[in-house]
Amino acid sequence: MTGEKKESLHGNGSADLSEQPDKMEVEDYVPGPSAIDVTPSKDGGVLKEIIKEGTGYETPASGSRMRVHYVGKLTNGEKFDSSRDRGEPFEFNLGKGKTDQQFMFVSGSVIKAWDLGVATMKKGEIKIEVVDWTGEDLSQKKDGGIIRYQITKGEGYATPNDGAVVDVHLVGKYNETVFEEREVTFPIGEGSEYGICEGLERALEKFKKGEKSRIVLKSKYAFKELGRPEVNIPPHADVEYVVELKNFEKAKEGWSLDSDGKLEQAKFFKEKGTNYFKAEKYQLALKMYKKIITFLEHELGFEGEKNDERKALLLAAHLNLAMCYLKLTENLEARDECDKALELDPNNIKGLFRRGQAWLGMVEPEKAKADFEMVLKLEPNNKAAANHYSLCLVKLKEQKSREKKIYANMFEKFAQRDREVGGQTMDVEETPAS
Repeated sequence: MTGEKKESLHGNGSADLSEQPDKMEVEDYVPGPSAIDVTPSKDGGVLKEIIKEGTGYETPASGSRMRVHYVGKLTNGEKFDSSRDRGEPFEFNLGKGKTDQQFMFVSGSVIKAWDLGVATMKKGEIKIEVVDWTGEDLSQKKDGGIIRYQITKGEGYATPNDGAVVDVHLVGKYNETVFEEREVTFPIGEGSEYGICEGLERALEKFKKGEKSRIVLKSKYAFKELGRPEVNIPPHADVEYVVELKNFEKAKEGWSLDSDGKLEQAKFFKEKGTNYFKAEKYQLALKMYKKIITFLEHELGFEGEKNDERKALLLAAHLNLAMCYLKLTENLEARDECDKALELDPNNIKGLFRRGQAWLGMVEPEKAKADFEMVLKLEPNNKAAANHYSLCLVKLKEQKSREKKIYANMFEKFAQRDREVGGQTMDVEETPAS
């Protein structure tokens, strides 16, 4: 909560003497009526008493940047540390286990951090006031583009993986105005097909079942330069969502499947990739074809016909990846995928042809010509290869013409310089000596 309540945290057997600094006799701590056991195992190891209620409904998630004031005292009333005495709040990243200030708390979460602090001080207490906090940055580059403010914690430890089917309720806002509210079920990695922006998908990969959080997205992770005109969101607009992950089903992992299961999944990915390619959704097609390689590339448990089927699926995946990259004019990546396909089948017509196309895109007509020549050698009546071969000849002729002009200009400049230098020498020689 922003402007968080003051809290007393007590370890087992501690005494609350913060208001009695001169009292030396130690008394057993007796929990008040508002004491809450905040230990995961509910063993009474750490109790929290709310002294002053905070505001709002959000609570910080692991990774949030915290600013707190605290006073630490031993049970004899002796104060051993205080952020207020230093005149500035104590700052730390929640759940990251390290701080850079005098009082060292090391743990995996804020409750455990204070718990470990108490554990090193024998019997005692800590009073804490949360001054402020900022949400957890979920962006891969930590550029502040995807910030999570947790409202309700999820359950368990599992989070959705790539391909997991998630069931969410979301409310999208722009300038405090709701532009969408809906229930949606979709597979992680394919959210664009369901109107889910990139940043929201990435955030959901960190959610646990039942979690509800507010997600603030910079435009580069939301609707980018296009915006969403149909709901009055302009280009380069920042937006926010309140999202609840109601349920999810993890996608199957390769290690959990036998050879038949891996082949079945690979065929499923191939079919989805082909459908996306036909719909000109090349980025989604890339994702599907890459999954085939993830499931099959380094697997050794295939024999006989199953191994032949595995190699055929891998070959198709590399060839289809090359085709997607060509459509996206990412010629270097297309060439690399063709190289991998040709490692599996050196005389593959599609691999040679698409690599030739990639070479042309990289302005390498000589190398492209060699690939198209090989296609024509294997398949003399291949009209597409013949046309591209002719194109290579034209490109090479143009290239030689340009080079000829460059060299001609270069030689002319050298000749002009020699004439100028020669003229200066002649003038010197014709000048009579004094």
